[in-house]
Amino acid sequence: MSKVQVLRLLQSSDDYVSGERISETLGITRAAVWKAVDALRRDGCEVDSKKSRGYRLISAPDRLGLTELRACLGETKRLGHTLHCFAQIDSTNAFLKRAATEADAPDGTVAVADEQTGGRGRRGRSFLSPAGKGVYLSVLLRPSLAPDRLLSLTGLVAVAMCNAVERTAQVRPQIKWTNDLVLGGKKLCGILTELSIEGESGALQYVVIGVGVNVAHTREDFAGELAQIATSLAIETGCRVSRAALAAAMIEDLDRMYDALLRGDTQAYLDAYRRDCLTIGREVQLLWQDTRERVRAVGVDDELGLEVIRADGSRDIIRTGEVSVRGLYGYLE
Repeated sequence: MSKVQVLRLLQSSDDYVSGERISETLGITRAAVWKAVDALRRDGCEVDSKKSRGYRLISAPDRLGLTELRACLGETKRLGHTLHCFAQIDSTNAFLKRAATEADAPDGTVAVADEQTGGRGRRGRSFLSPAGKGVYLSVLLRPSLAPDRLLSLTGLVAVAMCNAVERTAQVRPQIKWTNDLVLGGKKLCGILTELSIEGESGALQYVVIGVGVNVAHTREDFAGELAQIATSLAIETGCRVSRAALAAAMIEDLDRMYDALLRGDTQAYLDAYRRDCLTIGREVQLLWQDTRERVRAVGVDDELGLEVIRADGSRDIIRTGEVSVRGLYGYLE
């Protein structure tokens, strides 16, 4: 723990921090301070030391390790108290689903991976998850709520992720209905929500929410069709964004969203969703298997169903299926 605390303290200062100050602030011995600094250096951190001045963090590797995340993560009510970090895993969603059923993992458990070998998106699609490029994060929730209270959950998550990206990268994405984050007209982030419901009673057992954000990808990382569809924070901002800082912000903002959901106080998230949703006000196509229907999206209801006007003037609420937005994601009608 002292390693995490020392890293957090060094990250908070642009100047040297004396060993004495670190010792007094953290309530640890000077020997423990030295051991923590030595451990950080072995982890790849560049820590300069000068006699009579102390220690200064020059650089830290862009890793998603437990030390790095804990150093960035602030106080949360429920999420992240149990935190798993993986260099590589099949899927963070799959891991938490196993943990939920086989190990009775608690509410708020978080899994973060540097690389996924079997990352998945909606409708069984694969999600590109290369090492060192993105944040691949899932959370396990066990709310005491009826399943119909979670109809808006994925959209609320999208707003929370917009908040986290904005706090970390100083740019706010938009949302393509229902839950893709869009930046520069291309997909920045995908969200996958999976529920487990008890067969006999219909009671909710757990929810696993998976989020994948493209952070450090270059244009060369997106080959073929992806070049027209996907983007990253590095491409759009031209800046280096700390993946650990972003992952911590994601956990913090998901924690705030979850608390609002449990309190039944999600109006601010619904308002933000309507403001950020780029689908509203556009002519879109509904994609139903082999059928395509052109409609106009005019709003979303409180369960985040898409309100549309059909060609004959009738109104309807769309709650499932694919919606293409002209000029986005390669949907160029």
